[in-house]
Parts: sequence; structure tokens; C-alpha cells
Amino acid sequence: MNGILPLWKPRGMTSHDCVFKVRKLLRTKKVGHTGTLDPEVTGVLPLCIGRATKVAEYITNGGKAYEGEVTIGRSTTTEDAWGETVEETGVAESYTRKQISDMLATFKGEITQTPPMFSAVKVNGKRLYEYAREGKTIERPSRKVIIHDIELLDDREIFEGETISFKFRVSCSKGTYIRTLAVEMGEKMGYPAHMSELKRIRSAAFEEKDCITFEELEGLIETEQVAETLYPIETGISHLPKWDISDTLAMKVKNGAVLDMPKEWPGDQVAMNHEGKTLAIYQAHPEKQGIIKPVKVLFND
Repeated sequence: MNGILPLWKPRGMTSHDCVFKVRKLLRTKKVGHTGTLDPEVTGVLPLCIGRATKVAEYITNGGKAYEGEVTIGRSTTTEDAWGETVEETGVAESYTRKQISDMLATFKGEITQTPPMFSAVKVNGKRLYEYAREGKTIERPSRKVIIHDIELLDDREIFEGETISFKFRVSCSKGTYIRTLAVEMGEKMGYPAHMSELKRIRSAAFEEKDCITFEELEGLIETEQVAETLYPIETGISHLPKWDISDTLAMKVKNGAVLDMPKEWPGDQVAMNHEGKTLAIYQAHPEKQGIIKPVKVLFND
């Protein structure tokens, strides 16, 4: 069984929990996920089955979209609704829809974020959440991420109250922490804040409408229809440029041969396609000009 299973992750399970359960349901060890979702977050979690695990990193790097809610007026240890309160300050003023929308627009483009202590980022071989559970706060490396688009989903004209909550949609690059983004929204408004709700609505090419639940998966297993519902490996790398190759070249590509670069090489990493199937992913040779080499061979049989 080879392909991509876009799972709708339920609340209360870690991404690894989902992988473990699918391994048991499908009776296969070769299952991998494509980007961690916090236990309390629901949403699109593409799982790579069998040979498709070779392209997991490309789905992870393919960009994400989320719908979330931020609550202004209270911050927490985990930057979300499930942590302990750190600071609570009543919101003293009201905000117009335009003010909120203008504030969100300031995040578009490249921004720098520092991962929260309750995250899976490793520092000195240990995950940050492990330090946090020990009550330790350590220096974390900042990272640059890209906010492609962000918009206000709430249709109110005036936002007011002791706390203010509003929903938003964001499209972003790999590595973006939406919890941290929510805190940063609060900082721009001059108040503590946290992410009070979140779901992932897209991961690379996979959207909410493509996903199945665990209940649906169990039904497909009973009727032996799982294989038919898996997406092909090519869907997971559909964002890569493609180059259609001949029969002769296909044999060389399957064997991972180094090749002369064509005059019009279409991109950084390129899917080498033959008869509708991606055989390998190639890139320009880092040391030899005019040469391309395989990054990953997907089919060599």
C-alpha cells in the first residue's frame, strides 16, 4: 500500500498518536506524518504510507493555512487556551474592524518568530517542551517565516469588552507558530493575548475537503477500499516544477544517474516525470556546473 492519506486530526491526539493508530489499522509500519499539530488543534494531517514516506518532507515544506481565534486580554504559559494564566489585563478601549484588519496586515511578508517554550523544537538535543515541563526557560533560536496572506473572518464592526476575541485565516510557510502569532497580535494592540482556537485547513496541496476521519477510515478498511482512497505520491509534490522525460532517460533516472542539465531547467528541485509518474526529484549539482543530480529516487523498479 503506497500513497498519501489526508487525515482530519481530531482534538486530543498528538500527530504521533495518529501515526501509531494508522499503523495499527493498516497493519503497516511505514507511516509518517508531514508536520506536527498540537494535541488540542484539529485539522489537515497528511500521512504518507509506504513508498510515499519518501516525499513527506516536500509536503511539510509545501505551506500551510489555518483558521484560528485570538483572545486579547490574557496570556498563558503555552500561548494557547490550555496553559496557565501569565498575565491578565482588561481591554480598556474599543477597536474598529479597520483597525483590526490593518493590524493583521502588518504581519504579511517575512517575519521573525521565536518558538514558544511549549514546542517540539530541539535545543541541545532536547525538545523545548521538555525544558518547559521542568520549569526551565532557555534561550531559543529565532527563525524567519513567511506570512503569505492573513485576513479577519469576524464580520463585526466594533470589537470591545474586558477581553476581545476575533477569528482570522492565515496562509504561511513551514515553521510558522500560530500561537506565537496570536501573542504578537496582542503585543501590537498593547495587551497580553493567546490563541484560543485553531484548526489547520490546508497542508501543501491537501485541504479540509480532501480529508477523512478515523471513523471513515475504519469503514474503508472493513470494505477493503483504503487503497482506492489514497492520493498518489505525485499529489504530495504537485507544487514542484516538472520535466517530462523520454523512455531512455527514464531508465537512467530510475538508476539515479547524474545527467547533463537541459537548456531550460525549470527550477531548483524538479520532479522528473515519465508517463504521468514521478520517478525522481533532481536538482542542479552543487559542485559541477551544467550537471543535475538526484535528490531522491522514488521508483527504481
